[in-house]
Amino acid sequence: MASLMRPSVLRQAPAASQRVMSAFVRPSAAMAQLKPAFQNSTRVAAFHATQRNQILPPLPQKIIGTANEPVPIPDPSYAHGSYHWSFERIVSAGLIPLTVAPFAAGSLNPVTESILCALLVVHSHIGFESCIIDYFPAKRVPMVRNAAMWALRAGTVLLGVALYSFE
Repeated sequence: MASLMRPSVLRQAPAASQRVMSAFVRPSAAMAQLKPAFQNSTRVAAFHATQRNQILPPLPQKIIGTANEPVPIPDPSYAHGSYHWSFERIVSAGLIPLTVAPFAAGSLNPVTESILCALLVVHSHIGFESCIIDYFPAKRVPMVRNAAMWALRAGTVLLGVALYSFE
């Protein structure tokens, strides 16, 4: 009885019963009866419904200058230095105890809630801003990047006002 549960036996069972009932059918006649579901459609691989479209196709490869010219050094900015990185890490690390504190203390403090909401808004803004900076280069798509940054700023202000009115 246990051999009936094996997948190989289950695959052979319908084939054996079909051979018993139709012994005079040729294999070519059986294949002629099988038709594709969509005759005029193209065959595509699994999980592909449309053709592949690149959002930002690569630019043509060109060399600017000569091999003896140094790479231009960007101007220093406080947003790109270690202060910005340290601030992001402090905000991220500060969220951990503020998230656990209401459960550990057993009561909700309005000051703790306000700090938690403010840090969540700042943390989300910094995270989405880094995504926009990474995926929308200023040289390739300046209008899209500016629109995304302004949408992020508007969303951050809207979220801050909503959390303030909720608290």
